[in-house]
Amino acid sequence: MSADAETTEETTYDVVILGGGSGGYACAFRAAELGLTVALVEKGKLGGTCLHVGCIPTKALLHAAEVADTAREGSQFGIKSTFESVDMSGVNAYKDGVVARLYKGLQGLAKAHKVELVEGTGRLVDRSTVEVGGRMLRGRNVVLATGSYPKSLPGLEIGGRVMTSEQALALDFVPPRVVVLGGGVIGVEFASVFRSFGSEVTIVEALPRLVAAEDEAISKTLERSFRKRKIAFRTGVKFAGATQSGDTVTVSLEDGSTIEADLLLVAVGRGPVTDGLGYAEVGVDLDRGFVTTDERLRTGVEGVYAVGDIVPGLQLAHRGFAQGIFVAEEIAGLAPAVIDETGIPRVTYCDPEIASVGLTETQAAEKYGEIETYEYNLGGNGKSQILQTQGFVKLVREKDGPVVGVHMIGARMGEQIGEAQLIYNWEALPSDVASLIHAHPTQNESLGEAHLALAGKPLHAHN
Repeated sequence: MSADAETTEETTYDVVILGGGSGGYACAFRAAELGLTVALVEKGKLGGTCLHVGCIPTKALLHAAEVADTAREGSQFGIKSTFESVDMSGVNAYKDGVVARLYKGLQGLAKAHKVELVEGTGRLVDRSTVEVGGRMLRGRNVVLATGSYPKSLPGLEIGGRVMTSEQALALDFVPPRVVVLGGGVIGVEFASVFRSFGSEVTIVEALPRLVAAEDEAISKTLERSFRKRKIAFRTGVKFAGATQSGDTVTVSLEDGSTIEADLLLVAVGRGPVTDGLGYAEVGVDLDRGFVTTDERLRTGVEGVYAVGDIVPGLQLAHRGFAQGIFVAEEIAGLAPAVIDETGIPRVTYCDPEIASVGLTETQAAEKYGEIETYEYNLGGNGKSQILQTQGFVKLVREKDGPVVGVHMIGARMGEQIGEAQLIYNWEALPSDVASLIHAHPTQNESLGEAHLALAGKPLHAHN
């Protein structure tokens, strides 16, 4: 064998993956488990947005915010606790410690799976080649997993006291007044954190309601809870501009009003990272920067797949994980079942938490025509009363058919999404779930109670 042949052999893999975030590393680990040779290219840190500037650090902040609220509200439980202040250096040390431990674990898993990590910015140069710093990695299959970035609006420059979630995660002070531009998942989570830390918060959302992708009943309850928490919000009004002067940002809205703040958090969604990476030149179809695929996550180019935030749909880490595993198994010839996007669980970690899976009432009515719904109020749930939280579990079913949507709101209700997604994905009837025993006293009982009621045999509820 010649030296050239040896070099080619060394740099040819069964799978070359461009991007080491949730979708990319899940694909790499599963492919390696299945006996495939894998090269994983990452320009930053393994784990991507989710681990380093997304899911994990934001949820650490949200837990710190919950601790602040617990200290502040001790008297309602008969505990004489007081809230003194937020030490952002301590909060950041806690947050960064969580990230560091998970990052170390992830690096260990990559090593254990014998995945070759290639550091640097990769570029697709043809259907089977990714170039990284002059090195050519050839793959019998290539997986695009380059993720997303926080978007801004035209004319709104990020810098100074105008920032996205990425800069907000490194704040070393608590701003007295914050305007959050965007009332979606990221916007309401950060609004919740800032309010718990003591900021005056105003959310600006162009759509008619907060968390507009959720069932309308969820939006109404969240808005009521936010009013109670003194989180202000302006819905149905568009952003017009922002000017900075010293440490102050003045936000202008299209209705002519202005809001002064110490920080403007831009949370208007995330865009796909696909520019300048060679995708279009190789023939990969793009739509507004997103990579279009079929249901088996194949691009229009043979042997090239795409997963995660660059594929149109829910931008969630666990969707990326699932897609990465799916593609690895597809490449290995296992013919995995196509992922039902509607069956992907969704959690928003503000206070109160929102958890949902399946269709909203509106979507179900459009799809099935005749539907039935039921709302079980957490006022009847013992554990929710112990936690002093309000909210509900809402079920949507096809008339005389399975449950096609589960929508929940209340403190810690995100923890109930596991059973909820099984109910949807296994096409359970209300009577199927009603026959299961739910432990008492848990918030999980609220799911059981809701299904008992929808099955026509309410216990701690009015039918």
